[in-house]
Amino acid sequence: MSDFLAFLQLGFRHITDPNGLDHVLFLLVLAAIYRLSDWRNVLWVVTAFTVGHSLTLAMAVTGTLVLPMPIIEFLIPVTIVATGIENLIVQDRKHAPWDGRYRPVLAGVFGLVHGAGFANYLRSLFVDDLAVPLFGFNLGIEIGQIVVLLVAGAVFLLLDRGLEAVRLSGRALPAFRLRVIAVSSVVSVIAAVWAVERSPW
Repeated sequence: MSDFLAFLQLGFRHITDPNGLDHVLFLLVLAAIYRLSDWRNVLWVVTAFTVGHSLTLAMAVTGTLVLPMPIIEFLIPVTIVATGIENLIVQDRKHAPWDGRYRPVLAGVFGLVHGAGFANYLRSLFVDDLAVPLFGFNLGIEIGQIVVLLVAGAVFLLLDRGLEAVRLSGRALPAFRLRVIAVSSVVSVIAAVWAVERSPW
């Protein structure tokens, strides 16, 4: 098997591995505010996250950027909590600052942190040639992210329909908002526990 395919599989498994749940939870909380009809917005946000983590991953793996891993491991769940809180605070995206268009910037900045986390996993695997393995790993991560988002989108749709069917008309929040609150709250609590456990202080 070529290095490209080997690292592509490695990247895919890294995202879908149950031991890498922090990255999956970040994708879930990032996607929690979107409906299927918002696929363009999801594309912008995920692309920004990809650019962010690809930049840091490349710099960290090549030794251009050296980051203290205990801090990075602590900051990864903090990014999840921050995204979940933003989901809960901002109810009307059209009236949010910059019409809610800051979201890709947020994802890109947080992607820088997640990329550093990937680098810790990869640094010992690279020997000489970096370009092909790095590209393969990044592509594998992206394919894994797409799979996670497709599954999440299907689950969110079913959850919306289930909540819509059971809510009391006129006496409850819309099903979509309930789903955003539920997903964001659960994921944020899990990530907050991780942040406390990983605190370097």
